[in-house]
Amino acid sequence: MNPMRRIKPETSILDKLTAVQLISLYYFIAATIATILLALPISQQDGIRLSFMEVVFTAVSAVSVTGLTVVTTADTFSVFGVFMIAVALQIGGLGVMALGTLIWIVLGKKIGFKERRLIMTDQNTKSISGIVRLVKEMFVVILAIEFVGFLILGTYYLNYFDSAIEAYYQGFFAAVSATTNGGFDITGASLEPFAHDYFVQFINMLLIIAGAIGFPVLIEVKEYLQISQEERNIKRFSLFTKLTTLTYFVLLAFSFVVIIILEFNHFFADKSWHETLFYSLFQSTTARSGGLATMDMNEFTAQTQLFLSSMMFIGASPSSVGGGIRTTTFALVIIFILSFASGRNRIRIFGREIEEEDLFKAVVVTLLAMLMFFSVVIIITAVDGHLSLTSIIFEVSSAFGTTGLSMGITADLSTFSQILLITLMLIGRIGILTFLFSFNRGKSKSNYRYPKEKINIG
Repeated sequence: MNPMRRIKPETSILDKLTAVQLISLYYFIAATIATILLALPISQQDGIRLSFMEVVFTAVSAVSVTGLTVVTTADTFSVFGVFMIAVALQIGGLGVMALGTLIWIVLGKKIGFKERRLIMTDQNTKSISGIVRLVKEMFVVILAIEFVGFLILGTYYLNYFDSAIEAYYQGFFAAVSATTNGGFDITGASLEPFAHDYFVQFINMLLIIAGAIGFPVLIEVKEYLQISQEERNIKRFSLFTKLTTLTYFVLLAFSFVVIIILEFNHFFADKSWHETLFYSLFQSTTARSGGLATMDMNEFTAQTQLFLSSMMFIGASPSSVGGGIRTTTFALVIIFILSFASGRNRIRIFGREIEEEDLFKAVVVTLLAMLMFFSVVIIITAVDGHLSLTSIIFEVSSAFGTTGLSMGITADLSTFSQILLITLMLIGRIGILTFLFSFNRGKSKSNYRYPKEKINIG
């Protein structure tokens, strides 16, 4: 044997996985750990023993920050169990790699290139430079928002609860759930007890928007507020921030108006102007990815339920706590359609030209999401045919958008249908592109091309 011959080090299974495959694996591990913790007797109230499926569904719903449940959180889980759900929401909201990075930083571990790639994949960003700083900023911003929300809601809840401990306990969980867009509640009836308390609704809406607008947007706004007035005059926000913010609030305003129009002679027929205003505004906000509700969704007409389903399908912004196809994906598809219809072959917005690769990804994400969505709806309709099609569409949209709004049929679904929703919740949190690339084995591109030939379309 040649002594000069180099022996290749053995590679583990993890080393053979791509970044997106590792991210998918880490979310699966996080859901598994959450399942084990929530299955412990200490996590459940006395006399309560959940089935394996009920625990798994709750754990995945928390890690994916969805909020769909097959049991009532307030009546099922102990204080320890509620705290575990809050931790799972935090993990799902920030992302498994972001929290992992923070732990590495605390332990003094060097963040290498591989870890940076994983963070970049988890946060759906394109640049690896400054990724660790981004995670630190995310952590500071999200905790600051949650802490302020906790103080405001906890203090205000002193008017509702007998003890300060209970008030701040409710305030703590409400702040975490709203900011992470988790959709969980420990009131037993979401925000329906506060249907006429517009202050509670307003604070929750601010927290939901903060979580769903996207971490890069929050960080850019934070940096803008910290610079001098002279610097603000020359400050340029990124194209991502401009497009994300515009799309998010246009969809919010559009939803607000459409809900009022659709329900004007129905649910809002006997409501005052301020009830109409806040019912519509809150449901428009929470349909982005929030999952909290000030009313029973069954009180809306079928057309409104279907409209809200479409809003949940779109979801929140990229690099946020929400799911769905994401707002920028929807915006790019709409812009592409309008540009194509007007005969333009280059797409421009805010003085910038959109890369063809981003347009290609937006179309792929939308088409794949629609294919998955309709496939799951058809399967659940076949398996649970006793349930209405509208309620199934609503529930599937809520799962994919990691929203958590429900028409109350989740617990009535068969085990197979619940497994499908679990899968959708995880895909919605991980992201369509990450899910799609998880099947990529990293094969090299071909060095040759075939002749091109046109095909008739339309």
